[in-house]
Amino acid sequence: MNWNLDSSHTTVAFAVKHMGIFTVRGQFKKVAGTILASEQGVPNKIEVAIDAASIETGDAQRDAHLRSSDFLDAEQYPELRFVSTQIEALGNNRYRIQGDLTIRGISKPVVLEAELTPAIKDPWGLTRTGATATGVLNRKDWGLTWNQVLELGALLVGEEVRFNIEVEAVAAQSPVAA
Repeated sequence: MNWNLDSSHTTVAFAVKHMGIFTVRGQFKKVAGTILASEQGVPNKIEVAIDAASIETGDAQRDAHLRSSDFLDAEQYPELRFVSTQIEALGNNRYRIQGDLTIRGISKPVVLEAELTPAIKDPWGLTRTGATATGVLNRKDWGLTWNQVLELGALLVGEEVRFNIEVEAVAAQSPVAA
């Protein structure tokens, strides 16, 4: 069964420390993707594209800086991509998803822990499912190295980025035979 991410009900959120004392939270507002799964609903391939310019943290100046060449370089690299390479069932609708994340043209492996919800029929007759996934990465692994060291040694921008991903997906409709 094929699933398409419902972009209006999918969130890729992140959190990173600011000056070692405050957690800045943000999200990417434009996300698209597909999930290929067995008839039993077990996922076996995930592909996601994220619009780099859609990053939002609630501060226009910070958002512009994150889109700049100091960080995502959204003009040169307009898309972040994730492609799963292995999906391991852990039981109780939980999965470990390994894949390649591409940021600024650099692909590196990441691991996400995910939990799926059982499929349901919505009021319009469409089949939907949901998932929550979490993961951690070091932004320096993708060349996102801009920073400043503060007087007592703390970093202005933390290197560890925590992700929380909420997904709602809609079963792809089969074409009607003529």
